[in-house]
Amino acid sequence: MAPGGRTSDLFDNLSASLPDGAARGERVAAGAVLLRGFAAAVAPDFLGELDGILASAPWRHMITPGGKAMSVAMTNCGRAGWVSDRRGYRYDRCDPETGRPWPPMPAVFAALAEGAAAAAGFIGFTPDVCLINCYRPGARMALHQDKDERNFTQPIVSVSLGLPAIFLFGGGKRADGARRIPLLHGDVIVWGGEARHTFHGIAPLAEGRDPRTGDCRFNLTFRRAL
Repeated sequence: MAPGGRTSDLFDNLSASLPDGAARGERVAAGAVLLRGFAAAVAPDFLGELDGILASAPWRHMITPGGKAMSVAMTNCGRAGWVSDRRGYRYDRCDPETGRPWPPMPAVFAALAEGAAAAAGFIGFTPDVCLINCYRPGARMALHQDKDERNFTQPIVSVSLGLPAIFLFGGGKRADGARRIPLLHGDVIVWGGEARHTFHGIAPLAEGRDPRTGDCRFNLTFRRAL
């Protein structure tokens, strides 16, 4: 956000630039809404802020509790960060690689997440963590549930930047069939309520090149974790 800018100014500008009908969204399931292009107007600000976050907390391929390296590179910002190692999945207030607190969440990140949640019908969402993923061609995210947070009454807000991806949105069990939902640069998907524990993932990323992010897709996932 520009120096001296206000969150309300940001969303006045964002709302004015949305495609017709974007704020209404596309219903994916009960409690899940896709907002096409919702983050497109502030994507340059997001990418600029990401450079600063990476200078303090670089990408890393975390290890699953079973000892396997994830194909997706990750980092975090906010009051805590999601981490994985042989001890399990959890939130940690400090980056285990540096011992320092994670970088603070930029105001433009929090404002976008709050606005997207409100547009999807979840009023009053205030994220305290942001997990940032970097997908390169071939990287994927297996079907999983987000269940390491303390407050399951709050939604999840997921922002896509860069290369397109196929979002897999299933049901309450891993074996349930999953919808394949194309996500493009600037799309935001929000899920909570009945959908909060839905299994979801990302299909292997296809080869490609985006003029803004190169051969990468960035995904920023906002949660209320603490």
